[in-house]
Amino acid sequence: MHAERTVRIVNPEGLHARPCHALASMANEYRACELRVSCNGIEVDGRGIMTLMTLGAVQGDLLHLSARGERAADLVDRLAALVESGFEERS
Repeated sequence: MHAERTVRIVNPEGLHARPCHALASMANEYRACELRVSCNGIEVDGRGIMTLMTLGAVQGDLLHLSARGERAADLVDRLAALVESGFEERS
């Protein structure tokens, strides 16, 4: 199975350590899936906090989520909801 979605970063601080940890932690719940995340022409493995931070994504940037494997659609849906919620950060 394969699923993809593009979402806009809405939280003011972008992808700093806490949001990257949240993304990687959720991705690692889906051991049977591979996750790739891309932004501004850079693509990384979505399972690593440090690799996600290398994207340098800021508020307004688009993240492209691409998952392959069992329950890929569920993973992409959950990740998209997390990003669209602003990682539940308070401003």
